[in-house]
Amino acid sequence: MPLSTPSALPLLALQSISKAYPGVVALSDVSMSVHRGEVLGLVGENGAGKSTLMKILGGVIEPTSGRIVIGHAEFARLSVTASQAAGIAFVHQELNVFDNLDVAANIFLGREKRSAPLGLLDRQGMREAARPLLGRVGARFGPDTPVVELSLAERQLLEIAKALSIDARVVIMDEPTSSLTLTETQTLMQVIADLKAQGIAVIYISHRLSEIEACADRVLALRDGKVVGELARNEITHDAMIRLMIGRDLKALYTPPAAPPGKIILSLTAVVTAAWPQARADIVVRSGEILGIAGLMGAGRTELAETIFGIRPLLGGDIRLSGKPLRADTPAQAIDAGLYLVPEDRKRTGLLLEAAIDENIALADLPAVAPHGLVSRRDIRKRAETQRRELAIKAADLTRVAAELSGGNQQKVVLAKWLSMRPSLIIFDEPTRGVDVGAKSEIYRLLRALADAGVGVVMISSDMEEVIGVSDRIVVLREGAVAGILDRPAFSEQGVLRLAVGAN
Repeated sequence: MPLSTPSALPLLALQSISKAYPGVVALSDVSMSVHRGEVLGLVGENGAGKSTLMKILGGVIEPTSGRIVIGHAEFARLSVTASQAAGIAFVHQELNVFDNLDVAANIFLGREKRSAPLGLLDRQGMREAARPLLGRVGARFGPDTPVVELSLAERQLLEIAKALSIDARVVIMDEPTSSLTLTETQTLMQVIADLKAQGIAVIYISHRLSEIEACADRVLALRDGKVVGELARNEITHDAMIRLMIGRDLKALYTPPAAPPGKIILSLTAVVTAAWPQARADIVVRSGEILGIAGLMGAGRTELAETIFGIRPLLGGDIRLSGKPLRADTPAQAIDAGLYLVPEDRKRTGLLLEAAIDENIALADLPAVAPHGLVSRRDIRKRAETQRRELAIKAADLTRVAAELSGGNQQKVVLAKWLSMRPSLIIFDEPTRGVDVGAKSEIYRLLRALADAGVGVVMISSDMEEVIGVSDRIVVLREGAVAGILDRPAFSEQGVLRLAVGAN
């Protein structure tokens, strides 16, 4: 079936939308539209206004001024119910799934199928209806799988299936691939092509600009709450989008190390994890290098990191840190040894969202801010202020809760927690998930500075551009074992993928 072409009348239009809070203008006179069968890429740094605009579309907040036009109907504002009734579906970056339910129950939450005449839940009917939706997104789990058993990437696929389950006219995808591998991202691109063919409009928000370049028919850029430019299909390039977003060019991703790799900081010999008990992993990390770890979803990357850090049990093998045996049965033991983990899901396992920013920064090293056994607020503030300056954390008040920060600044707080201590080695699991290009560039510079200072740096990433553009060496995992190791001259997407899938 050929892809449909956009019609003359927009399916959805926002006209002169503004949103002001006391002392802050979040959006100023923003106008945008999307047509049937069109993919509109929406780009901008964290804090540019993208989330506010989407909340207005979802009926979560009310605009200060402006109009929303859907087809021939005009609205001063939308409620959540009216937004859904108009066929606007969301795939959120922050996953809205319930661990205590199965996959089918999550997909049809609030729209449950019921059997006549008693109106009891038709669980079998929901599971049957969910099965083709899961097939469309390439999910390997079934409709009766408990959500608590799903990985972060699988939960993201569930979110997409959930959005497809309603009679959507516009699907808004907010960082839909932030936890997906290259293969899963390619599946999503096909899902988007199918939506276009059905005349469904897609608003695609992503900091992975290569995805925007691959799927968007048009790009709209926001900066400081205003529309700063638009790109037609033939104008969409990585550099053009960056110039619109931040008003300048960015330097190349890769920065060579200051010196050749030095001594071995971390060595894994025949390490066995609970996720892949039949596999053995042998890995060496040297000072001065950034070691990237790649692989498909389920290859065991996060499980290996959590085993080293003491979250999961070590079933066998030998781990050495700076030449000394390391057997961390708990994260506290790993931290005491100077080995730290920046987790892939900062909101669930990296931060206390309702705690203050400065408290989050001091949390992992409380003895250092409790000189006489009592926590010193003065010492907490001093440590946090130092990290705010060094990492350029954008927060007017460090006593504000971490939940109020943008994704990029939340990630900086997670980094600040560890950098305020004395790291020997830091494992970064998806360090730029949901982070804008400007903050990404800052994090990449930080990784290189750490490596140049002699800290061991391991970066796990599902972003192929990132793992190739930042690493000095790449270890590719497959089913818990090392499928191959690539030195920088041999880097390529095809080379990484061949090792990841086991192709000859």
